[in-house]
Amino acid sequence: MKALLNPDTKISIPTANPYTQPKLQTSIQFSSKLTLTGIRRKCRLTVKSVMDSATIDELGLSETDIRNPTVSSSYRNPKYRKPNQTVLEAQAKVCTGPTQTRALTEEQAFKVLDTILRSAKGELKDEEQVSKAQLGAFFAAMTIRANAFPEETQWSEGETRAMNTYWPDLVRVLSPDIIFIADPEGIMGVGNSIGPHYVGDCTNDMRLVGALREVLAGGHLGYEEVQGVLKDVLPLKLENETSASDSLLSAFLIGQRMNRETDRELKAYCLAFDDELGLRPIADVRSLTHYGEPYDGNTRYFRSTLFVAAVRSCYGESCLLHGVEWMPPKGGITEEQMLKFMGANTQLSPLQAKKLLEHHIGRCASPETLLGPLYSLIGLREHIKKRPPVATSEKVQQFVRARGREAIVAGFYHEGYEEPLLMLMRRRGVQSGLVVKGEEGALSMTTRLRSLTSTKGFPVNYCSGFRSLNVASAHEVDGVSRESFNLEVNAKDYGFEPTDTPRTDRSVSRNIELGLEALRGQKGPAYDRVVLNAGMVDHLLGCDGAQDVSLAMDRAREAIDSGKALTKLLNYIKISHKVK
Repeated sequence: MKALLNPDTKISIPTANPYTQPKLQTSIQFSSKLTLTGIRRKCRLTVKSVMDSATIDELGLSETDIRNPTVSSSYRNPKYRKPNQTVLEAQAKVCTGPTQTRALTEEQAFKVLDTILRSAKGELKDEEQVSKAQLGAFFAAMTIRANAFPEETQWSEGETRAMNTYWPDLVRVLSPDIIFIADPEGIMGVGNSIGPHYVGDCTNDMRLVGALREVLAGGHLGYEEVQGVLKDVLPLKLENETSASDSLLSAFLIGQRMNRETDRELKAYCLAFDDELGLRPIADVRSLTHYGEPYDGNTRYFRSTLFVAAVRSCYGESCLLHGVEWMPPKGGITEEQMLKFMGANTQLSPLQAKKLLEHHIGRCASPETLLGPLYSLIGLREHIKKRPPVATSEKVQQFVRARGREAIVAGFYHEGYEEPLLMLMRRRGVQSGLVVKGEEGALSMTTRLRSLTSTKGFPVNYCSGFRSLNVASAHEVDGVSRESFNLEVNAKDYGFEPTDTPRTDRSVSRNIELGLEALRGQKGPAYDRVVLNAGMVDHLLGCDGAQDVSLAMDRAREAIDSGKALTKLLNYIKISHKVK
C-alpha cells in the first residue's frame, strides 16, 4: 500500500535510516532545482539508471541494497510453479463470462484433453504438468458453459467430439474431485456415479463441494455462505499441507466469476477478512483519496497514478495507493515495483503509514502482509488464468482512515462491474466514489481519440460515481446526501491535443522515465495524462477548489511546473526509510 500525502518541503521526523548510521533527528530539505536524470537503457540497470548520483546521495540510499529489475515479470516470486501453457491458453478462452467465452477449435480441444490425459498418467514433468488448480478451473468452465450459458457460448461440436473421445480414458486416471467438477450430475456416461456421490476428503472440501453444486449449475450463493467458505478454506497452506483442494477452490473462484457475481457475493469477498485488520489507524488529514488500481498492473500503457498522486498532494488532496508487487494474470507494472525501483521502502505498517500521512507523506505495507488469507491466493490465481471475484473487491479497501473527507477511486474494464464497485464504496461509508474505465482497466484516462470502430461496452474514459452535497434536494442514500453522475471524458473538450498513449510494454524503467519527465514539466503525452487525471479526479470527486474543471487542470499544471510535485515524490522516497 503506497501513500503520497501533501508533503511539506521541510519535514523533521525522529528516525533511523537503514542505509546510513542512525541519527536521532533528521531535517529533510529538497530544492526545487533537484532533478532526476533520464533512464539509460541497459540490460542491467541500477538505481543510478533512474536517479543521478547527487540525488542518490541526497536520499541516503545504497544502490547495492536495492533490487531493481527493469521488467515487471522479473518481480514474479520463483516459489510459484508456472502453469501448463497449453491448458492455460485454453482457459483464456473458456474461463470467462456468458458473452465473452470463445469455444475451442476441435484441434485445440483434442490437444488440451490429450495434454490433460498425459499429465494425469504421469507422462509430463515439472512445468509441463497440468496443476490441480488448472484442472479445476478448466473443467468448471466447461461444466458451467454446458449447464448455464446461452447457446452461442456453450460447447462447440469440436469440443463435444473431443470430450466424447477422451472422457472414457480421463475418468480412469483423474481424481474424484476433478471428475466431480467435470460431471457433477453424472450425465457423461462412464464413471457417472462418482460426481453425484462425491462429498470431499476433508471438512473444508465438503464445504466447497456443497457450494460448488450450486455454482456449477449456474446458481448464486448468499452473503453468509460465501463468507463461510472463504473463512473455512483460507489462508492456503504451503507445500503438502493444504487447507482445501486446489481443484475445488479454483473451480469455486472461477465459477463465481463466470456466473457474474451478485452484489451480496462481491460484498462477502470485500468484507470477509475486515476483522483481520482490526481497527484502522485514523490519520489527522482533511481529505484522503483511496486509489484502487487493478492489482495485476499494466502490460502495455503508461500507468500514471503514482505521479497523479504526487501532483494532487501539492494542494492538500491526500492520496493512498494500495496494491501488491506482482499479481497474475497480467503480472504487469505496479506502483510498488516503481517505488521499489526508485529506492522507496515499501514495507511499512498501517500505523507507520498513519504517522507519515500526518507528516503529509507516507507508505504502508502491501496487502499480502495485511490480509494474509486473501493474498495466499496469489500463486493459485496464476493457474486460474482469469481474474477471480477478489480482483474486484480488493480495489475497495481502506487500510488507513481519515478524520476528514474520504473518497475511493477504482478502475474497471468489463461493463456491469461499475455499479457493484460503487455499491462497495458506499458500503465503506466514503463521501465520494468514482469508477473509471481507463486503459487496460486501470485508472489512467487517455487523451487519444476514441476508436470509431469500438462499439462493445463502455468506451475508455467512461466515468461513473457519486459525491456528497450540502444541498437539501440531494438524494438520500444511507443517510448521506449524494449526487450521482456518469459521463465520458473527452480530453479535447478541456484543451488537450489528441495523442497516442505512451507504451511501456512491461518496462518498469520506461514507466518511471515517462512519469519523471512529466513531473519535470516536459510537455507531451505523459504530462497531459497526469494533468488530465489529476484535474478530472479533483472535479468529479467534488474536491475543494475544483468545481470549475478548468481551474482544477490549471492547479495540477502549476503543481508540476513549479517543481512541487517532483519534490514531494523525492521526499516520499527518502522519508519512507525514516519513520518508526
